Amino acid sequence: MRPYLLKGHERPLTQLKFNREGDLLFSCAKDPHPTLWYSSDGQRVGTYIGHNGAVPSCDVSLDSSRLLTASQDSSAKLWDVETGECLHTFKFQAPCRAVAFSLGEQHAAISTDAFMAQPSLIHIVKLAEDPADQESEPEISFTCPKGRISRVAFTDGNTTLLAVSEDGYVRRYDVETGKMLQEEHIHEGYIQDMQMSTDGTHFVTASLDKTAKLVDAQTLEVLKTYVTERNANSAALSPIFDHVLIGGGQEASQVTTTSSRAGRFEARFFHKIYEEEFASCRGHFGPINATAFHPDGRSFVTGGEDGYVRLHHFDNDYFSARFF
Repeated sequence: MRPYLLKGHERPLTQLKFNREGDLLFSCAKDPHPTLWYSSDGQRVGTYIGHNGAVPSCDVSLDSSRLLTASQDSSAKLWDVETGECLHTFKFQAPCRAVAFSLGEQHAAISTDAFMAQPSLIHIVKLAEDPADQESEPEISFTCPKGRISRVAFTDGNTTLLAVSEDGYVRRYDVETGKMLQEEHIHEGYIQDMQMSTDGTHFVTASLDKTAKLVDAQTLEVLKTYVTERNANSAALSPIFDHVLIGGGQEASQVTTTSSRAGRFEARFFHKIYEEEFASCRGHFGPINATAFHPDGRSFVTGGEDGYVRLHHFDNDYFSARFF
């Protein structure tokens, strides 16, 4: 595979997100400029200008009309995907870290970090059909017991919300009341990433405890564990095969004293059922912070500490080979 190298960020990548059809790719980084690309050839479409801090995460609506971004400038912004216009800014008193649209995009979840005397919070905001009618005040805000919340996702027909945080817990909340319904300690380190399966029945997490885990979305039971020798910063599930893509590597502070091979900066493929690594793909010059599979499963992207996005289209051998 000969990847497309996409250079649109000056700082390390934080998240990569395809739209539902897979023709568009959104990238976020520790710089304040979320960027839009065509996923077929990596052509840069444009940049969303307005944030003044790092952008840890984003989400795109099912019809690809709206983009939601969270920023360390203590705001979350709703954008018009096509024009790049900022439709609304949600302002908070603490840095924003995770965002997610509900199914149908009538609501959105936004997490804010602990700041000063304020704990980590999750805010549920109602989204207006007309941006001119959009209100900034959340319908409800509820507290996370401990640690920054790195990813959130609506489940069970928008009635509950899953959240993972730096204390290694995954928690389920009632969206209407904010009550914590369940919590499970599944990692011994900071959970950096959570990505849902296509059918929503399970999800994969990536943690600084050097593991990625497959978790049942209803019971929060750990189904499978994928062990790596270095930090796991991001993990994604193939929509067509039993494959898990994991990105990570040695901590960025140690990169200058380590070769790329020793640092394990490859995109690594594990079998979802057998938990065994069967392939890897090199190229980044530092840890991989973000991974994503294309919705059709025929390509994938990785974003690194080096500021590059690498877009890979699988060779035909990938679809005909038997790895197990």
